[in-house]
Amino acid sequence: MTELAPHTGHRDRLREKLTSAGGMALHDYELLELYLFRSIPRRDTKPIAKALIARFGDLGGVAGAEVRELTTIKGVSERVAADLKLIQPLAERLAREQAIGRPVITSWSALVAYCRTAMQHATTEQFRVLFLDRKNKLIADQVLGEGTIDHAPVYPREVVKAALAHEASAIILVHNHPSGDATPSQADIEMTRTLMEICKPFEIAVHDHLVIGRENTASFKTLGLM
Repeated sequence: MTELAPHTGHRDRLREKLTSAGGMALHDYELLELYLFRSIPRRDTKPIAKALIARFGDLGGVAGAEVRELTTIKGVSERVAADLKLIQPLAERLAREQAIGRPVITSWSALVAYCRTAMQHATTEQFRVLFLDRKNKLIADQVLGEGTIDHAPVYPREVVKAALAHEASAIILVHNHPSGDATPSQADIEMTRTLMEICKPFEIAVHDHLVIGRENTASFKTLGLM
């Protein structure tokens, strides 16, 4: 018990701050400290949390980092890194619950938030398709391409096949730019137009194509690209 004593008071104060004032009252590193309490019960987690934020930028960066990158931080073992990797899927599930089964018109911000949570900090490019029913409610989403830092293979046949399998009336295309810049490339524009043409005979509408960057999101529809 003496090994725990130096940190007990600080941990209790941090927990009290969370329960009384809520998570928004805590800094990123303090939230990370609280999360690490269970993984590292016998060490001061404050320096570790601060080192993680300094290395990866924010909580999203920590959650999106690879295990091998996380273990470069002093005090982060593979077991602790595995615990940290739980943050991302938990955040994705929570964000998805705010968007699934709701019309995209009334839940657009939640939909974008979900896409950003899922893809903003990915280190490789990912191509995702959101499937909508006749009432424009999100019924499913699926990753249909994963690749390198600047390219993810997209097969129009697979997009149509998946849309038909979900009995979707419309789709929203989403991919991320790990470089950080959300500006659509010429290849993005051409691929979108190709997909729109291929989907037409099947009466599948392509409502939008979102490009997720580190700081912002580009919408093809808003930019007048479709």
